[in-house]
Amino acid sequence: MVKYNPKEWFTIIFKFPKSDTFQMLFPLMISVGIYCAFVAWFEIYHLKLDDNSFLKNTSVLHSILGFALSMLLVFRTNTAYERWWEGRRTWGSLTNYSRSLATKLNYLLQDIPSEEKKFILNILKDLPFAIRNHLRRVKNFEDFENKSYFIEKIPIITNHHIPNLTTQLLVNKLFILNKDGKLSDMDMRIMSDEIKSYSEICGACERIKNTPIPFSYSSFIKKFIFFYIMTMPFGLVFSIGWYCVILVPFVLYVLASLELIAEEIENPFGSDANDLPLDEICTNIKKNIIEIESCLV
Repeated sequence: MVKYNPKEWFTIIFKFPKSDTFQMLFPLMISVGIYCAFVAWFEIYHLKLDDNSFLKNTSVLHSILGFALSMLLVFRTNTAYERWWEGRRTWGSLTNYSRSLATKLNYLLQDIPSEEKKFILNILKDLPFAIRNHLRRVKNFEDFENKSYFIEKIPIITNHHIPNLTTQLLVNKLFILNKDGKLSDMDMRIMSDEIKSYSEICGACERIKNTPIPFSYSSFIKKFIFFYIMTMPFGLVFSIGWYCVILVPFVLYVLASLELIAEEIENPFGSDANDLPLDEICTNIKKNIIEIESCLV
């Protein structure tokens, strides 16, 4: 995720990171500019149309269609941002639940062997990384505290649902302690909400990731933008002449950028510049649990 100071206008305006849509659309804008130059040349020097030509009225049609297109793009962008923000709230809940459960376990497990307590708390540190890797479809345990355990028990080549297995490992350890009398039934009920939240959070993230915007809607917007831009220079030549070579690519940049931004943020769990900082969130959860673990009870 790109970090920036929103008050630094000039820095933002003249900075072009890799995720900037201008770099992505620049070749297409050049192609559209060449296309507009050809249309302008053809109308001005070959057709030699006068002001009464029917092509002059197409600019009125583009004004009407432009309003409809802008409404579609606003809805598209808002929907994508809503998915991005829902993902951020979900990971915020994961942070809160992890802290809460770590605080309770740090107290309730003070009478068990330190190695066993450390193993259980390490599971809490591993769960955010397990969910992150699952959403990114990455199979590795490099960031896991219990890395050796998972590598031994779960080969990387398998298709196991690692967050489920990690949660199951935590539940198994707690129920064993409950059977041994080291945790009471009341203790288990106190922790039940936080434990259940891990599956709910993972499921919510899977819903966002695996349910993209309907194909027909996305396809329609792209086709609408394409035909809108391709037909725009035919009417603009009468109004602004050769300046359409500059104006039409600019309109393409504005409209296509909105669609590209929406496409990028509607799945916020990847590693793109505008995706959620999952690596940082996982690391912070791990640091928080280490701090709680080091507290004296």
